[in-house]
Amino acid sequence: MKIISYNVNGIRAALKKGFLDWLQQANPDVICIQETKAHKEQLDLSLFEEAGYPFHYWYSAEKKGYSSVAILCKQEPNHIEYGTGIDYMDFEGRNIRVDFDNVSIMSLYLPSGTNDARLEFKLQYMADFQSYINELKKEIPNLIICGDYNICHEEIDIHNPKGLKNTSGFLPVEREWIGNFIDSGFIDSFRYLNKEPHQYSWWSYRANARNNNKGWRLDYAMVADSMKDRIKRALILQEAKHSDHCPIVVEID
Repeated sequence: MKIISYNVNGIRAALKKGFLDWLQQANPDVICIQETKAHKEQLDLSLFEEAGYPFHYWYSAEKKGYSSVAILCKQEPNHIEYGTGIDYMDFEGRNIRVDFDNVSIMSLYLPSGTNDARLEFKLQYMADFQSYINELKKEIPNLIICGDYNICHEEIDIHNPKGLKNTSGFLPVEREWIGNFIDSGFIDSFRYLNKEPHQYSWWSYRANARNNNKGWRLDYAMVADSMKDRIKRALILQEAKHSDHCPIVVEID
């Protein structure tokens, strides 16, 4: 099973940049999308069906043009879970999950901590999300949580670790949380198979950051420890340019 995760920074904008042609070439079985910034009634859903994804599920923020996640599948899942049941999370459309026979896949969009109020919101979200996942894993052990975590874990995951150590996305409290999240029973699939530096999934639109590869690795496919032996490949597709993020891939046996 080939799974892609992609923060598209607006699905309507990405469609205008050739997203569907790219999707057909990439050919995942499942794609988890974050930051669609759209309600499904604002989209021509037949386009996704014609591209080979007849099963598509959208979970949008109450506020239009904001946040929102989706999952597109080639095969029909057994169950779709919209949100977490935690109201303040679900108002912002940040979690959707599909369950198959031997694996469940979540598309996650963690908040960014762009100011003090949003950082507090993010920290609360992170704590409540950990508790939610601790319970979910008792019911669904074979869980893959793909998405934009808005956190770089280690110094290797960011282009300027010393200069950015006080910036949200690389704060000690955020890095500690994602380390603890991994320790709670997950594998950072990319780092499990790839130890090379300068591998990023997001670049600022400013200062020619992408061309200079001054990036951050904010996007992860976290695979439950129970599936460790099923991880076959993990990649970052830096050549895809429909967004300020690029897609990531994990392949599961």
